[in-house]
Amino acid sequence: MNILVTGATGKLGTKVVETLLKSVPAHQLAVSVRQPEKAEHLRARGVDVRHGDFDRPETLETAFQGIDRLLIISTDGDNETRIRQHTNAVNAAQRAQVGFIVYTSLANANESRLALAEVHRVTEEAIANTGIPYSFLRNNWYLENEIGTVQAVLAGAPWVTSAGTGKVGWALRQDYAEAAAAVLAGDGHENTIYELSGPLMTQEELAAALGAVLGKDVPVQQVDDAAYADIMKKAGLPDPLVSFLVDIQRGIREGSLEIESNDFEKLLGRPVTPIHDALAQLVRDLKGTTH
Repeated sequence: MNILVTGATGKLGTKVVETLLKSVPAHQLAVSVRQPEKAEHLRARGVDVRHGDFDRPETLETAFQGIDRLLIISTDGDNETRIRQHTNAVNAAQRAQVGFIVYTSLANANESRLALAEVHRVTEEAIANTGIPYSFLRNNWYLENEIGTVQAVLAGAPWVTSAGTGKVGWALRQDYAEAAAAVLAGDGHENTIYELSGPLMTQEELAAALGAVLGKDVPVQQVDDAAYADIMKKAGLPDPLVSFLVDIQRGIREGSLEIESNDFEKLLGRPVTPIHDALAQLVRDLKGTTH
């Protein structure tokens, strides 16, 4: 069984590969990366490093040759770019006659009103239309997405949000990576959809959990979308990122990430890392990088 992970030098891909290497022999593992030189450390461990560029479909078709199980990790960029890149990858997988496609999607992708959901809807549909067995990992929200807010709190700012009482199923990227590895290396996941969501929490609850980790009160500043955008711009974030973040906050407020599911536990064979432990790890990492 040959497994290939795309985007293997990215934040999620790195963790998926490391997790797979604990249970899968290196010679059964391949990675597809835009810059193979960045994956030399994997080649040294016996992993098959292949060149694959989502903007150059011919490289993907070559990279996917002889692969039984493929993980397509969603790319970064605007919706148009991502849809084009994902379509390239799906078409290449079909031409290479890949046996099984796993795709990192978004919570409730088929019905979500989040702007970024369109990418995942289109990609899921394209994969389903190939007739290749698939598994869609509908990832809720990485706790690491809140690093900017946690850093601001560490610097003495309040927890700023326009998400109101909307709830999110935060979990560590490591948990999402282990779930992906379980599907890639396991059996019986053909034509499945997993809603991967941690225990649901509001911004207030997350800020309170962070306060418990830091041993101090973390005040929450609830603002409207316009004020949130203004604060983000003043923090120096570029306009496209600000509008993306405002859309996410609005989506959370409207319940877009409020998905109850125990699929995570099913795939991990354990509960998701408790939020207190996850935040403590995040804070340790942040403090480690600032000294």
